[in-house]
Amino acid sequence: MLALQALDAASIRGDFPIFTDAGNGRPLVYLDSASTAQKPRHVLEAMQQYYEQRNANVHRGVYELSELSTEQYESARERVAAFVHAMPQETIFTGNATQAINAVAYSYGLRNLAAGDNVVLSVMEHHSNFVPWQQLCALRGAELRVAGIDDGGNLNIEQIRQLVDRRTRMVAVSQMSNVLGTLNDIRAIAGIAHDKGSVLLVDGAQSVPHLSVDVKKLGCDFLAFSGHKMLGPMGIGVLYGKHELLHAMEPFLFGGGMIHQVTVQKTSWAALPWKFEAGTPNVAGAVGLSAAVDYLTGFGMDAVWEHGQQLLRAATKRLSGISGLTVHGTAPGKGGILSFTLDGIHPHDLATIAASRNICIRAGHHCCQPLMERLGVAATARASFYLYNDAKDIDALAEAVEEAKKVFAR
Repeated sequence: MLALQALDAASIRGDFPIFTDAGNGRPLVYLDSASTAQKPRHVLEAMQQYYEQRNANVHRGVYELSELSTEQYESARERVAAFVHAMPQETIFTGNATQAINAVAYSYGLRNLAAGDNVVLSVMEHHSNFVPWQQLCALRGAELRVAGIDDGGNLNIEQIRQLVDRRTRMVAVSQMSNVLGTLNDIRAIAGIAHDKGSVLLVDGAQSVPHLSVDVKKLGCDFLAFSGHKMLGPMGIGVLYGKHELLHAMEPFLFGGGMIHQVTVQKTSWAALPWKFEAGTPNVAGAVGLSAAVDYLTGFGMDAVWEHGQQLLRAATKRLSGISGLTVHGTAPGKGGILSFTLDGIHPHDLATIAASRNICIRAGHHCCQPLMERLGVAATARASFYLYNDAKDIDALAEAVEEAKKVFAR
């Protein structure tokens, strides 16, 4: 059995109720955190306590329950903002990272992109950071430019430098690939974008849960991330934006909660960040995300990152020793994501064999079809690691892969 020295994953699993129910007569081996992470009791209890003791709409009532709800909602914003070193006024709650990116596309992009302009992406982008810009370019008559990668999954920074010009209105890239685990040099990309007068949006859905992110040091103009990938609940996401940009932007969702004054003739917007939060917000989701931030902060993000790195190194070594297995994405310093294919076995079949052993891995194109085309495959199997995984999980995965080889060799 593999031996690792990192966070005490066995103890950590005790904080997660889902791991107490084995299912299928086998322990749950959850290796799909890049899709969604499991939730610690600390998060679940915070949300339950909110609904039981403070449930009321925010910003509207003068009665105590509403004031308590508002206080907890805005306190959650402060904690989440501090987690990425942003100001609360720059921190907008959304439904998920996808909604955050679309908010930038339609509040900023729609008003700043014209025929003859361009948007620069990378081929490794999740569809959530690809399709909105593709559709916006088509709508506005602009050009979509896509930077490539090398065979190891490293982003071609020099190509980005060539693609970005004075007509580039947006550069949108992931900090960490959800397929390859590649960790992109955001500071370098920010410099390229800003030198040409463009702005940079970073998809942080995979990075924020796993490493220390400081929006000021990164130099990004926008950052999007989701609560559910970082131990928080589904249905809550975050958009960070530089204050001056958000202040100048117009909202694209309209209704209650985001207005200052409405007359028959015109409407004026509420101050930041509320002008981008139309309708009743997911207060319990914000409370849950705040609790997740507290939980992660208790370990320290450097420790969370190092634990993932140890798991990745061990899993790469173990699986690379299996004949016929190809690992996709070998960039140095990559995050804890391992995508692979096995000769003669479809990733879905491999995932099915794993599932029969109560091992949860992902199989498919992972919402990255342009990347799959670049890799020359229709799909991959993907194992992704988090702080509740340990060496036993890697052993179980390797055994499932070996079993799949035997089953399909018959």
